[in-house]
Amino acid sequence: MERYHPLLVTLHWVMALMVLISLVAGGLILENMADDNPDKILALTGHMSAGMVIGALLILRLVTRLRTRTPPRATTGNASLDRIAYWTHRGFYVLIAGMVLTGLATALGAGLFPIVFGGAADTLPAELSALPQHAAHGWIAATLAALVALHVAAALYHHLVLKDGLLRRMWFRPRS
Repeated sequence: MERYHPLLVTLHWVMALMVLISLVAGGLILENMADDNPDKILALTGHMSAGMVIGALLILRLVTRLRTRTPPRATTGNASLDRIAYWTHRGFYVLIAGMVLTGLATALGAGLFPIVFGGAADTLPAELSALPQHAAHGWIAATLAALVALHVAAALYHHLVLKDGLLRRMWFRPRS
């Protein structure tokens, strides 16, 4: 079975890990901390830094994907499932870009950069949670989490039910 370019494989797994950590940090840690909690600024430093790195990696991934040969689309033997897979993969790019952009819009709208990275204040602005871009960031995060669950379920379906070796396409080659 033909594999993806090694850089795409590496970017896939690095981004997967970073997105999962960011979703957990945002949804379980940051959302449960009060905006006036000084520790939230420290947590936001990591979350915002990760978001900016994810944005840069997404651009690198798109450029690499456009400039390298990719294997033919996988098939399940079911046209509907194949269409879902096609749109799921595109959805990842759109949702991750949406997360980065709404995170950036939230940071700019609330003046977070000087607070988080410059020490301009000890607490976050009270209006942070009320910003529409913050709400959009949360909605996209929930949608992205659902898409991740669907993606993992599909990978397990390929591995355990179809037994078609599909996971090898997006895994590292064994060393010889």
